[in-house]
Amino acid sequence: MEPFVKVSGIVAPLDSMNVDTDQIIPKQFLKRIERTGYDDCLFYDWRFLDDGKTPNPEFELNAARYAGASILLARDNFGCGSSREHAPWALHDYGFRCLLAPSFADIFYNNCFNNGMLPIRLANEVVDALFEEVRGQEGYALTVDLPGQCIVKPDGESIAFEIDPALKERLLNGWDQIGLTLRHADRIAAYEEAHGIA
Repeated sequence: MEPFVKVSGIVAPLDSMNVDTDQIIPKQFLKRIERTGYDDCLFYDWRFLDDGKTPNPEFELNAARYAGASILLARDNFGCGSSREHAPWALHDYGFRCLLAPSFADIFYNNCFNNGMLPIRLANEVVDALFEEVRGQEGYALTVDLPGQCIVKPDGESIAFEIDPALKERLLNGWDQIGLTLRHADRIAAYEEAHGIA
């Protein structure tokens, strides 16, 4: 998994509350087990018209000004619903590395860390101000500094955020659940050899 240290990028707004995992990636795309190839499936029912191909001009993320965005700005309870890990896979595959919202569903929140994305909880008033600034300035970009636990705005203002130290360490080192286990590969191998498992 790619480490997350500092990410700078365009911010895309998704001004909806309670965005569930079926809206992030609809159920018909859950037949595959690979972690890649989902970028065209992200927000499928919102991004495309009924033909499934034509971009929906009413969907804000389809606007050219948000092309290549790596930071998603959302509302309360983002990622609620079922625990499908395909949701963070689709967000990451589309290009998002950081998600900003007042709150996230617990399972989704943890799945983000397992897939190299940083979900940051911010106060509602901070999120409200960011929505206004993003829409008011084309090309609006932020720098997310994980070691410093801050978000730097275009005007230089810094927004501090909290994160569990263990989750922070995992992202900084690029450790998913398998990576955490493989840190102890030598000890695991020694145990297996001592107990005739190897």
